Amino acid sequence: MVLTRISMVAAVLGMLAAGGCNEQKLKDEIALLNNENTELRGQLDGRDTALETANDELRRANREFRDAQEIFDTERAGWSTSNANAFDGIEGVTATYGDNSVTVSVEGDVLFSSGKTSLRGPAKTALNKVASILRSQYGGKQIVIAGHTDSDPIKKSGHKSNYHLGFERGYSVRDFLSSKGISEADMAIISYGPDRPRGDATKSRRVEIVVAD
Repeated sequence: MVLTRISMVAAVLGMLAAGGCNEQKLKDEIALLNNENTELRGQLDGRDTALETANDELRRANREFRDAQEIFDTERAGWSTSNANAFDGIEGVTATYGDNSVTVSVEGDVLFSSGKTSLRGPAKTALNKVASILRSQYGGKQIVIAGHTDSDPIKKSGHKSNYHLGFERGYSVRDFLSSKGISEADMAIISYGPDRPRGDATKSRRVEIVVAD
């Protein structure tokens, strides 16, 4: 738009110079048009400066993004490799690693007797090892403890539903981890009940400890 206006002003100047207008009037017109031409060029220069500044900001932002991406990729790689075997060998425990999280699944039949929410002896041994790893390698991370059950209807345990049973089992695991030095402020409890089955009933009964980066 500005360049078009400048071209129009230049054309008018040429026409005025070639015509038979009064000399003083012509000088006045030329002076006005020269002023306008100067203003328009100033606007164009200002826009060029603003555009260059914006381009500099964009280049800087791109550099910062690339630097942040490199840092993130490095940390993610470290997350996946440095702790990859930490939970191996613990009875009834399996670990699944994501880009920014690890899910530690503990078999429900290792943790609890049928329909119960009190931890069994072998469960305390396994969870003690899990707690030690959480303290040493995942200290300060946010933890969600999720209770899962099979789909068998509640009959004799006294719980209102499998959701209640799943929550109470998650609470027992949370209490044990707390007693081993995991901050209660870093832990939350949810219950999926029978909503997320895994293979058969035995595999479905579990408590998952999800650690988020």
